[in-house]
Amino acid sequence: MQAYGFPSSLIHVLKHACRNDKGTLMEKIRAGGAGIPAFFTPVGYGTLVQKGGMPLKYNADGSLALESNPKEGRNIGGINCIMEEAITGEFALIKAWKADRAGNLIFRKTARNSNPTMSKAGKITIAEVEEIVETGTIAEDDVHIPHVFVQRIIKGFKYRKPKRRAAVKSAEKQNYSLDHQMTDRILKRAALEVKDGMYINLGCGLPSLVRNYIKPDSSVFLQSDIGALELGPLAKEENDDPDFVDEAGRAATCIGGSSFFATDESFAMSRGVHLDLTILGAMEVSECGDLANWIVPGKMVTGMGGDMDRVSHKNTKVIIAMEHTSRDGKPKILKDCTLPLTAEGCVNMVITEMGVFEISEEFGLLMTEIGDGFSVDDVKKATGCEVKISPGLRAMQTEETKFYENLMNTDYLPFTITNFGISP
Repeated sequence: MQAYGFPSSLIHVLKHACRNDKGTLMEKIRAGGAGIPAFFTPVGYGTLVQKGGMPLKYNADGSLALESNPKEGRNIGGINCIMEEAITGEFALIKAWKADRAGNLIFRKTARNSNPTMSKAGKITIAEVEEIVETGTIAEDDVHIPHVFVQRIIKGFKYRKPKRRAAVKSAEKQNYSLDHQMTDRILKRAALEVKDGMYINLGCGLPSLVRNYIKPDSSVFLQSDIGALELGPLAKEENDDPDFVDEAGRAATCIGGSSFFATDESFAMSRGVHLDLTILGAMEVSECGDLANWIVPGKMVTGMGGDMDRVSHKNTKVIIAMEHTSRDGKPKILKDCTLPLTAEGCVNMVITEMGVFEISEEFGLLMTEIGDGFSVDDVKKATGCEVKISPGLRAMQTEETKFYENLMNTDYLPFTITNFGISP
């Protein structure tokens, strides 16, 4: 086994061998290091992970050579689960920041990721470090991995630690095309679902940009799968610290109270329902809340990602932020998903440029807000299932429209409201 830091990470090989989501993969390795041969989890139930038929190997011509077998299922306490077997290795190759001569290790910021988990699951763990100090130099409370888990240490040389790319262009450099305006509308509306006190996970791609639309004075806590809590907005400039990135490898920022931890602990926050909200992208969503966002049949994939973990429990609210149709104009909200599922019945809300749609067992797909410039007929034509219209259908909210409506509903208004804005 190999963790981040070496020339080619074998974590992707493990993904292909096991075909699990990232969180389950980490839990299988953690279980192996703890001497637990197998465990049950709801993650992946009802998908190809449980049913089998997941592509494991392709022939040279791209045809399928090997697919996964079904996994044992069991209902435990009313929760449908599947059994996952632990993973161990003869060798664990990991990367740390500093070691003492006894083998105690320290990591830096988000470079910790899967290294601590991997270190415990190998018979022989070899740690590459940037610095070796004398035994006793590292304070006892500062040790991240005790030397009982480490058998070999090597000091690396000629490190290449490039600056991490900036994630956000400055406002004057933004090109506000029609696509950017649509994206801006989706992100602004998604940010309104973020409430004070929430612990939140943002998926890769479009959802990751929601953090830049959250009000600066909000008291919310952004969690990243890579192993960080209380991330700030995406960085506008290049980051000189390569050990501090977000889940997409972009330059990140943090705020007071931030913390760093290993990947398995990060996914435990999702699985253990310690997060209130997750905002993800999708390729397809069904009218009953099924989600498909990880694979297109016949195409190679590098890994499943971690969305199965994020949506594995009903008590975590799941919002999908996406464009209403695909690039070729096909609906992405359907009666039934045509792509392999990430999870069944997990989506609570869908936000697109055309509107806001709530999903429930009682009403199915219910449109509660409609985007500017679209009619109800436009929405119905672009949707692949029945769209029920809320009796209280209103214009799609942004911070500006919500403020305007709050004023209109106030008994005493010390303002004059005109078509051009608000003046005292």
